Amino acid sequence: MAKKDNGTRIRDALRATAELPDPGSSPVGPDKKGKGEKKLATAGERLDALQEALYAEGTSGGGRSVLLVLQGMDTSGKGGTVRHVLGLVNPMGVRYKGFKVPTPAERRHDFLWRIRKELPASGHIGVFDRSHYEDVLVPRVAGLLTAAERRSRISQINAFEEEVAAAGTTIVKVFLHISPEEQLRRLVSRLERPEKIWKFAPSDVEARGHWDAYAQAYADLLARTSTEHAPWYVVPADRKWYRNWAVAELLIETMTEMAPRFPEPDFDVAEQLAMLKGDGVAA
Repeated sequence: MAKKDNGTRIRDALRATAELPDPGSSPVGPDKKGKGEKKLATAGERLDALQEALYAEGTSGGGRSVLLVLQGMDTSGKGGTVRHVLGLVNPMGVRYKGFKVPTPAERRHDFLWRIRKELPASGHIGVFDRSHYEDVLVPRVAGLLTAAERRSRISQINAFEEEVAAAGTTIVKVFLHISPEEQLRRLVSRLERPEKIWKFAPSDVEARGHWDAYAQAYADLLARTSTEHAPWYVVPADRKWYRNWAVAELLIETMTEMAPRFPEPDFDVAEQLAMLKGDGVAA
């Protein structure tokens, strides 16, 4: 389990509090890019082993899974985290879903309807790139919900996550905390690089104009929806290498505590091995 020299757990160091860390800081773990990249490589081996055990457990009737929820301002690195962290494990055991603006069909249902459909199956790591939290954040900033309606949705979210956790899914909610200065650099970079323009949308500039409103909305959500069964973790995201390392370690620490186990065989291993070695079929 990855810890600082003083024994601080990753989850304890990054758990959301009233005061957010500096987006460019290293609250726990490596403080240099070279060290971080080396640690991510070894973290990948550990994460892959844990995911394989969880997947195997699920094939034998185990009912547990993991749900990684990624939230953050535009360019905070949700997609990059998925690529660099979940790309370290077997994709067979990963269920990814990116949530966009609800479709007309989705709007005919309650806001959690489309979320429930994408929950990970037993033995899988589910990843939400944006999530049910968008249905509070965006309407709040746009002035489309009353205060009472926001409180109602937050209550529904807390109840929903408690239900999901009770059913066997361990929820890891991560807020990728980026600074407005770093976001500006990344948006400009997208427009200056032809191969990255496809990632840019004029709405990114509009949303940036509401930075303070989104920051306050996130702060309120972190305070009101970080619970024992589904806590929020805040990962400084100005440095991509640190972001990737921190999310990988959050998953490793969480899954190490879950201790997934490979299923016991329902046959005599020694007997089957002897049969194979003595079957006379040429290699």
